[in-house]
Amino acid sequence: MAEPNMRQFDPLPDNAIVYRTLLRKQWIDEDTGRVKADAYFLRVNEHGLSVNLASACSPQQCAELFRKCYGVASLKVKGVREVGLDVEQDSVNHANVVGLPCREDDLAEAERLAGLLARQSQIVWKPG
Repeated sequence: MAEPNMRQFDPLPDNAIVYRTLLRKQWIDEDTGRVKADAYFLRVNEHGLSVNLASACSPQQCAELFRKCYGVASLKVKGVREVGLDVEQDSVNHANVVGLPCREDDLAEAERLAGLLARQSQIVWKPG
């Protein structure tokens, strides 16, 4: 069986930036203004965490793809790789953070990795 067309794009360079759209209010810590680990948990039916490529769209454009958006956070691909995950591009402006376990499969590892990603991310856009 042929592998899905994930390899039609070259691997992203380490210096690439991706944006995670924050679609839930509780993904942002109201006291610190930082992204919470909740934003980086994989849902059961997902292959990877959805992110947009900064080289293809601005934080505001990412936010406008959704009816309700509470912020957009940036991540460096190198940082994602340093914790043992990867970012695989699947379209011109989209990629997935892959390698995360679901909470149902490995809660401790899912929490550890989500926390590491949250600490690396910075909010680069919030609704005005």
